[in-house]
Amino acid sequence: MRTLLAAVAVLLSSVAQAQEWPAYGGDDGGSRYSNAAQIDRSNVAQLTAIWTYHTGEAERRGELFRRAAFENTPQFANGKLLVCSPFDRLIALDPASGKEIWVFDPNLPRTLRPGNQFVCRGVAVWHDTSASAKEACATRAFMATVDTRLFAIDVETGRPCAGFGHDGFVEYPPDIPPLYNGEYQSTSAPTVAGGVVLVGTAMDDATRVRAPLGRVYAYDLRTGALRWSFSPIPQSADDPAAATWEGGSWARVGGGEMWSTASFDAARNLVFLPTGGPTGTFFGGTHPGANLHTDSVVALNATTGKLVWSFQTVHHDIWDYDLAAQPSLAVVHRDGRDIPAVIEATKMGLVFVLDRETGKPIFPVEERAVPKSDAPGEAAAETEPFPVAPPPIVPETLKPENAWGILWFDKRACARQIAALRSDGLYTPPSVKGTAEFPFTGGGVNWGSGAVDPKHGLYIVNTNRLIHLIRLIPRADVAKERAAAAGKTEIGQQLGAPFGFERRVLLSPLGLPCNAPPWGMLTAVDINAGTIKWNATLGTVPENTWAPPFKLGTPGFGGPIVTAGGLVFIGAALDSYIRAFDVETGAELWKARLPFGGQATPMTYEVDGRQYVVIAAGGFPRSGNKLGDAVVAFALPK
Repeated sequence: MRTLLAAVAVLLSSVAQAQEWPAYGGDDGGSRYSNAAQIDRSNVAQLTAIWTYHTGEAERRGELFRRAAFENTPQFANGKLLVCSPFDRLIALDPASGKEIWVFDPNLPRTLRPGNQFVCRGVAVWHDTSASAKEACATRAFMATVDTRLFAIDVETGRPCAGFGHDGFVEYPPDIPPLYNGEYQSTSAPTVAGGVVLVGTAMDDATRVRAPLGRVYAYDLRTGALRWSFSPIPQSADDPAAATWEGGSWARVGGGEMWSTASFDAARNLVFLPTGGPTGTFFGGTHPGANLHTDSVVALNATTGKLVWSFQTVHHDIWDYDLAAQPSLAVVHRDGRDIPAVIEATKMGLVFVLDRETGKPIFPVEERAVPKSDAPGEAAAETEPFPVAPPPIVPETLKPENAWGILWFDKRACARQIAALRSDGLYTPPSVKGTAEFPFTGGGVNWGSGAVDPKHGLYIVNTNRLIHLIRLIPRADVAKERAAAAGKTEIGQQLGAPFGFERRVLLSPLGLPCNAPPWGMLTAVDINAGTIKWNATLGTVPENTWAPPFKLGTPGFGGPIVTAGGLVFIGAALDSYIRAFDVETGAELWKARLPFGGQATPMTYEVDGRQYVVIAAGGFPRSGNKLGDAVVAFALPK
């Protein structure tokens, strides 16, 4: 009887997973995997758009809409599809028709101008098993807003849960006054972890060295009472990590924030945080040392917030190589054992596979010598960690002879640009001369994160392959250069440091990347063997360039999902398509045109026996593609 009950429980769990998508990453562990299998390799070519919903933000926000990124992954729970707009309007839709059920608007301040755009990537849904189904807020959605408020919303009615905080929300203000209304914000989905809901922060990390601290906050699911908080940057000399901040420099910086989303292992009661770097993005002379626990996967006890382990992926980050991807929980089969693992893919294109209980690498990680800094006052780390396996999923070297151009003069111009810069491979420090940072600060892997296919033991992730020119600007010249740039290129102030900086993508005279294509790829990593299973070019040259629509791959923002139907669904690329790939071979099996760029991670769900694939299509403000406010659902013909 016990075996039968266990089998039934597994079956019901699989059905629930196929029908709902209650967390940003599909489940607590950010797997982005669904058991839904109605759409498979034999019929995916028949997928068609069933409904399209417009949030109305394009008309509602006017000029502000140009600063909004519709990067939302909807959640599906209690028969409702939950969509949050870049301005934090939470919308419940009928999942079969796309018709609006209710809307909640937190009414963001009119003076708000976020340093990292208006964005809401998702919400977290919690079912209160102690409440009756008809009770108010028996199922609630937690949403972190751009102005750093955490709301609890009744999924049935769209009303704030009165017993949570103050009339349905709590505030988590910065530890020091912001320079402007938007220096400190939230961008990503909260995480439900046992009895608490976790929320992180994001900030403008290019304006000043002593910016706000990037604390992670854990609130009681029912009352909104603060249970604990954690700062990746030490706040006391007694903290063992403080020894890695030379001269007590931990007290003079900010940042270190988890601007992405945490993952949760309920069996071990552990939360896994992907943390960012200290502020003063491209100059670290203000905070010498390795700087634990920034740029790290940090495991905390979910009940207490106490540190269990930490693994740093970048020592003394002076490249803006913070951890953007949500950690993915998976099981690695190795040496006859099943090892619970946490996978973190990085902007450098390195994939770290760690033991979930100890934080120790499952595949060896070596400390290798990296280039030294020539910037006055900077002491770059002598070594950085490199996994022996899996191999890097993006190129790591760039020389003038690697320059690319669609015409001979284009290539020659790119070669001259690269030759004029420091380019000594991965981790070449920023310099006054100018440094070719490759991959650029957008990755490698960014916030779109990866997806786990447990059947085939694969980790699927998309990567960008572009070059940033990073140039340190002496303090006396920063104001003059900012005025001359007039917003056409980024000039960061880094107030409190002896240097500001210039950051721009290295392009040819014809406006194409100076490095050889593909500029966007989809990769399957075999997490059991530590090898690359396949690579697939992702995207064609966008229509807003003069070049022919060759399949050269494009940079992209957003990530993949995997289904039991043997498919990988992804938008991300700048050519405004959503695509399906064969999970075993990487073959592209289907694509559909979107009304606007699909710079978001899709999701899938089942309702009334029909599987849907949904994606937010709103474009990306910094890419030049068409902006919009559409949610598009695809399904097989009835």
